[in-house]
Amino acid sequence: MSGVLQKILPKAVGFLYNITSYFGPGLAAQWAFSSFCRVRDRGLRPKQEAFLGSAKDKTRNIADHTIREYHWEGKGDTVLLVHGWTSNAARWRNLIRLLLEEDYNVIAFDAPGHGNSSGKFLNVPLYATCLEALIEIHQPIHLIGHSVGGMTVLYNEYKNPSEVVQKIVTTAAPSEFYEIMDEYQALLGLNIRVVRALDELILKKFGFRIREFSTSRFVATNDKKGLLIHDTLDSVTPYHASQKVHNVWKGSRLISTSGNGHSLHQVEVNKAIIEFLNAGQ
Repeated sequence: MSGVLQKILPKAVGFLYNITSYFGPGLAAQWAFSSFCRVRDRGLRPKQEAFLGSAKDKTRNIADHTIREYHWEGKGDTVLLVHGWTSNAARWRNLIRLLLEEDYNVIAFDAPGHGNSSGKFLNVPLYATCLEALIEIHQPIHLIGHSVGGMTVLYNEYKNPSEVVQKIVTTAAPSEFYEIMDEYQALLGLNIRVVRALDELILKKFGFRIREFSTSRFVATNDKKGLLIHDTLDSVTPYHASQKVHNVWKGSRLISTSGNGHSLHQVEVNKAIIEFLNAGQ
């Protein structure tokens, strides 16, 4: 798709939602929400498939979805990995190799609509439902989440405080849902009617308003040890998101990098995670 079309198409879609909002705001909100949650890039590359082939995989039925789980066996503590948007379990391959060197027992999975799992849509409450089911099954000591996966981990810990989990790591994770929705509104050029209807739809579906979903608020009661890693130049998720969470989360440490981008696959990042998990053992 050309750059010009990439700019025009979202505005055209937003224009349709705006027009619809004058006679059917609920319908416009439903369309906008479905578009927001649709996963458009879910494919696995050959190298990713090859890496995931090194794990013992299993399919689980969770929340009306077929969820693909991957297990790399180790004798140490269990670590559960939670990837980000339009990603998959293979994104952890560099970290997994280091975890296995330390003999950790590693579990990863593909979110709904991602990798080898079923579905076309994803939102954080759905992701958290899948995560909580796997926590109940595997009883992990450590949770690690990237980007939206990190937001999901902290939301789920708020909703379902774990007696087993001891440490949580997030990398490049967003904090405020309203900031994400503000970007979506700007991308599509949505009018205030659609935005208000979206807020009502989300309240009805999930029990919270857009501005009430905030991991910086959720961590106020989090008693786990936490490590936040974020790049100051992250162009996808703003650095201030992790700053805000760190300021509230009493048991957290913030590591700031510069020039490592959003993915944070670098050796020094993964070594910092390993060091954090190993501390106190």
